[in-house]
Amino acid sequence: MPFDFHNPYPTTRIPVLARNVVSTSHPLAAQAGLRMMWKGGNAVDAAIAAAAAMTICEPVSNGLGSDAFAILWDGQSLHGLNAAGRAPASWTPDYFRRQYGQDAASPPKRGPDSITVPGAVSGWVALSERFGKLPFADLLEPAIEIAERGYLLPVVVQQKWAAATPELGSLPGFAQSFLPWGRAPRVGELFRFPAAARALRRIAESRGAAYYGGEIAQAIERFVGEHGGSITAADFASFKPEWVQPIERDYRGYTLHEIPPSGQGIAALIALGILERFDLAGLPVDGADSQHLQIEAMKLAFADVYRYVAEPSSMEVTAAQMLDDAYLASRARLIDPKKAQDFGAGNPAKGGTIYLTAADENGMMVSFIQSNYMGFGSGVVEPSFGISLQNRGHGFSLREGANQVAPGKRPFHTIIPAFLTRRVDGRVEPVMSFGVMGANMQPQGHVQTLVRMLDYRQSPQAACDAPRWRFNAGLEINVEQQMDKATVRELAARGHQVEVIDDNYQDFGAGQFIWRAGDPKVEGYVAASDSRRDGLAAGF
Repeated sequence: MPFDFHNPYPTTRIPVLARNVVSTSHPLAAQAGLRMMWKGGNAVDAAIAAAAAMTICEPVSNGLGSDAFAILWDGQSLHGLNAAGRAPASWTPDYFRRQYGQDAASPPKRGPDSITVPGAVSGWVALSERFGKLPFADLLEPAIEIAERGYLLPVVVQQKWAAATPELGSLPGFAQSFLPWGRAPRVGELFRFPAAARALRRIAESRGAAYYGGEIAQAIERFVGEHGGSITAADFASFKPEWVQPIERDYRGYTLHEIPPSGQGIAALIALGILERFDLAGLPVDGADSQHLQIEAMKLAFADVYRYVAEPSSMEVTAAQMLDDAYLASRARLIDPKKAQDFGAGNPAKGGTIYLTAADENGMMVSFIQSNYMGFGSGVVEPSFGISLQNRGHGFSLREGANQVAPGKRPFHTIIPAFLTRRVDGRVEPVMSFGVMGANMQPQGHVQTLVRMLDYRQSPQAACDAPRWRFNAGLEINVEQQMDKATVRELAARGHQVEVIDDNYQDFGAGQFIWRAGDPKVEGYVAASDSRRDGLAAGF
C-alpha cells in the first residue's frame, strides 16, 4: 500500500523498516526477541522470548500466571492458538454463592477465587514445538537474565505499578514480590525478581511440565489454598491449549482475522462489516462525521458481543450468524449519521495486557498477546516462584446464560491478537500482524487503526499515534485530550456524552504493528510501536 508517511500527530516514535522486526511495549523485550533471530531463530522464537521477557519487564500487565492467544503466518498459511485457561473443577454458581452471598453476580474481581488456570506458558510451549527452530530453553534465557540482574523501572510501567499498589498491597504475596521497599519502585530504580527467574529456569528445563501439574502447580495449589482458593494442581495438569481456525471479515479489499469466541475479536469484525456500508474515505479523517460513524458501529458490535459471546459450546448463535452480510446491513441501517444512540442487541439467529508482534525475513509473522486481565490480575502472587496470577474468573457470570461459570469452562475473554491478509491472483498473502492492548479498547483500537490505514492511507505509526476515542456504555465515550477540539464539540452536539481524558495510557490502549512491505528478503517490513507505552520496534 502506498502509505502517506507524513505523520500529523505528536509522537516520540518513527517507523522502523527492517527485514527482521520485533515490536513490544518494553525495549528489553524487543531486544530479547531480536537476540533469538541473531542466533538463527525465527519469528516464533523471537515472540516467545519477548513474551517471557515481558512477564518480568511489565508485570503490571502480564506475568507467569497469564493467559495468551496468537495468530501466526507460517510462510504459507494462517494458524490461531487459544491458550486461555479454564475454570477449576470446583467452580459452580453455588460455590460462589456460598462464599460471597446469594446476590453475587460474578466471581470476585481480585483474590484467590478470581484465578482460572493460566494458559500463557502452555502457549509458549505449543508454539515452540510446532513452529520454533531454537531449543525451548534458549528462548527463556533473556527473561531469566533480566529477572536475576534486574532492570531500571521505566516511566509508564512505574505509573501503573504505583496506581495499583493501594488496592493490591494487602493481597497474598503481592507485597513480598512487588513492593521490595514496602512501596512501588520509583522510575529508574533497579527491580530484581529472583523468584520468577527460578520459575523460568524450571519451565525451561522441563518444557513447561513443572508448571502444569509439577512443582510449580503444586506450589500454587498450596499457596492459593492457604488463602481460601480452590484451584488445584490437577486443574493445571488437565489443561491443554487449542489450535483454532481464526474467524474473518473482508474490508476494503483486505481480510481481518481474529481469534473466535469466547474472545471479543468478533466485535472488530462486526464493526468493520457495518462501516463498509459508508464512504469513510470521503470524510475528513479526524472530523466528527467519520469518528461518529465509527463510534456508532462499535456500539452496535458491543451490543451483540455482550449479549451473545461466550465459549462457543454455550452460545445461542454462531459467529457466522453474527457476521452475516444481510444482518450487518440491517444493523448499519440503524445508524443516524447526526445522532448518537444507545443500541440494544439484535437478533442474528436465523429461525491491565501486553501485545507484541514479530516477523522474519523468511516471511513468518506472529501476532501474540498475553494478559493478567486487570493490571496485576488477581493480586495473588505465589512467592517461591513469583507467579503473578490472572483474574480471568471475574469474567464469568453467576446468572443463567451463555457465560455462566461451570467447571472446566472458559470465561468471556478480552485479549485479542489480530492479523490482516489480502487475496492476490487467487492466493492469500500476509499483510500485517497487529494488536491494541487495553480491555474493551482492543477491538475499538483494531477498528480505528485499520480505518486510518485502509481508508485514509495513514502509515502504521501515524495510525498508532492518532487520537482515539473509547466507547464505554450507553452514550458515554472518552476521547483523548489531543483530539481535535471542534470534533469533540460536534460529537457532544450529536448526543455523545463526551469525557476528555488526559491519561492516554489508562483508557486508550497501546498497539504494535508490523506491515509487510513486499518480499521480506528484499523490502522487509514497516513496524510501529505505540507512544502510549514504554515500547520499542526494533529490527535488522
